[in-house]
Amino acid sequence: MVTPNRRTVRDLRRDNRGAVLRRLYFDGPMSRQALGPATGLSSGSISNVVAELVADGLLEDAGVVDSDGGRPRTLLRVAPDSGHLIGVDVGETRVRVELFDLVLRELARAELSLDAGGYDVGHIVGRIREGVATVLGESGLDPERLLGVGVGVPGIVDRSSPDGAVVHGQTIGWDAVPLESLLRDTLQLPLGTRYFIENGAKTLGQAEMWFGGGRGASDAVIVLFGSGVGACIVTGGAIYGGAHSSAAEWGHTTVHVRGRRCRCGALGCLEAYAGAEAIVRRWREAGAELAPGTAEETAVTALLAAAHPDEKGIDASPVALAVLEETAEYLGAGLSDLINLYNPERILIGGWAGLRLGPYILESVRRHATAHALRHPAERVTIELGRLGPDAVTVGAATLPLAGFFARGGHRAPAAETETPTEKPGWRRSVEERVAR
Repeated sequence: MVTPNRRTVRDLRRDNRGAVLRRLYFDGPMSRQALGPATGLSSGSISNVVAELVADGLLEDAGVVDSDGGRPRTLLRVAPDSGHLIGVDVGETRVRVELFDLVLRELARAELSLDAGGYDVGHIVGRIREGVATVLGESGLDPERLLGVGVGVPGIVDRSSPDGAVVHGQTIGWDAVPLESLLRDTLQLPLGTRYFIENGAKTLGQAEMWFGGGRGASDAVIVLFGSGVGACIVTGGAIYGGAHSSAAEWGHTTVHVRGRRCRCGALGCLEAYAGAEAIVRRWREAGAELAPGTAEETAVTALLAAAHPDEKGIDASPVALAVLEETAEYLGAGLSDLINLYNPERILIGGWAGLRLGPYILESVRRHATAHALRHPAERVTIELGRLGPDAVTVGAATLPLAGFFARGGHRAPAAETETPTEKPGWRRSVEERVAR
């Protein structure tokens, strides 16, 4: 049965504005004449939409180009100062907060260590509040200009609550934490500020798909390899996992029945073998001498130095090499599951540990992934390192309010709700009368 089209003229105008904004954002600068074929809109629609966006201060001139035998054409681009975004990465050892303009140029940054407070919810919220206050203070930006605050967190994010996003982070001791409402109550931001909370692997995935190694791919996997491991699954160009689910807990799939105890409490999870925390623990068990309390990042650097010494005359440690090879094998086996399940054309490995270890283990990871995966999907996939660096989660978090801004057609506030009808639609009254006979 055909469903009635409930789209209004206002919906169409909003979508047209969003289409022009997105095209100029990702592929601009462009002329008005080029925007028509690029968006599928008529020249009249382009003229009207561009005029609105220019009047709203969202577009600006970017010079002129000669045309074939005609008048020079004015190029348009998104105005960088027309909106601002905050991205937050709740990481394993610190909270990073960054302030961006609309084209994601960094304007200010704050790095706050978690210290002894760890993942205590109040401590995390306090760090985010402090970081947001710092970047706004350093930049002098009026908070009213914010389009929103995006936050990447460990765990599963559930948006079914009327009070906003709730985080279930089993590995960090978070049980149904109402993070969005806590941030609204704690951060000293304008009342209408929007908050966008998502799993950190998904924010990394969106950043890589928009700006990094995922551009142009329809089906991809982006791996967040830090203290633990997670993955963002992209199918048909869309990130998998809706408001009530998460595709990012790949690190808690079982790779060894009755294996090592994972920090989630289960036995044999991939994260118990491939995360940086697990790698350092296995190296210690094999005899590595690390001072108590050595940070994971420092320990991973020491492991690489032992396996691949820079100084001549120093032999590589066979123990360190074995730990790296075992890590590559487990990571490759874990990737083979994703290859068999989702048939991606591209796999990108990011996160601070993935980028640091990648140059030394990537070839081995590819070999093991191919060996464990089915031949046909394995022949289709490429496995590379992410291109946006270790800060990509923060960038990805900032894309969350940016995506919302595009969806609203560049409007800061949602369009006014339509008037509530004073009576039921005629078809509904007729159906109810028939049922009542």
